[in-house]
Amino acid sequence: MTTGGLRREIAVRCPYCRHADSRVVDSREADDGALIRRRRSCPECSKRFTTVEEAVLAVVKRSGVTEPFSRTKIMSGVRKACQGRPVDEDSIALLAQKVEETVRARGAAEIPSHEVGLAILTPLRELDQVAYIRFASVYKSFDSLDAFDKEIAALRAAARD
Repeated sequence: MTTGGLRREIAVRCPYCRHADSRVVDSREADDGALIRRRRSCPECSKRFTTVEEAVLAVVKRSGVTEPFSRTKIMSGVRKACQGRPVDEDSIALLAQKVEETVRARGAAEIPSHEVGLAILTPLRELDQVAYIRFASVYKSFDSLDAFDKEIAALRAAARD
């Protein structure tokens, strides 16, 4: 584990004999670098086993509370915006995957929630413009008809380009 640039090994209990420690024999990236598979050996019983480590991406909410990134939560919000629209579940899942890839590509362990919202807007606009206006109205806190008019005018201008 890396903490502030320092590497710190975590003791992993052997699943066979429950010995309190194990030795890393081999490490490999998996799932395009999202996971690390470690082959371990127990010094007590000599059996080998594999562990999988995953980097957790944390979202910092406006209140300061931190919670793990959730693709399911992205899908839920987008699904609400797409309610009644001709958007299938696979398209919503693909959008959520794109959003996760976008925020993970920033390379930060923590990301502010407003950046997650920004990462949703562009692919949602491409998926369905009505759903985009619905989502944007909540995300950007539209408080008047003028705000809707400006956003719709921006969409129209972008469509002409």
